[in-house]
Amino acid sequence: MKHILVIDDDPVVLVMARDFLEDAGYRVSVANDAIYSNDVIYGSDPPDLILMDVMMPLMSGDKKVRALKRRDRSSNIPVLLISGKEENELQRLAGEVGADGYLTKPFNAEKLVGGIRLHLPD
Repeated sequence: MKHILVIDDDPVVLVMARDFLEDAGYRVSVANDAIYSNDVIYGSDPPDLILMDVMMPLMSGDKKVRALKRRDRSSNIPVLLISGKEENELQRLAGEVGADGYLTKPFNAEKLVGGIRLHLPD
């Protein structure tokens, strides 16, 4: 079963994303902050894909992507940015920081799972 880590400071988004992804057959971990997500990312069971919000306190998602892509242990983990930003702006930001893709908020189950499957085939 593929393991997805969702990082977002909004508890509603965390619960919704977890529910959508678990219903689609994924194993899901959640973190409400980019810094404390390291326990999952560099732990004994790293994620197969990371879904990360851009706007978060302490460390923004774009800075976290840059850090992840610089480390050998995390550079190959696909990262999708999620944000309520305008799609053109989010697409540009994802490309600049080395994210593998992006999804705009709000999203429904179909949009979320479809976006994940593009980057994490069964």
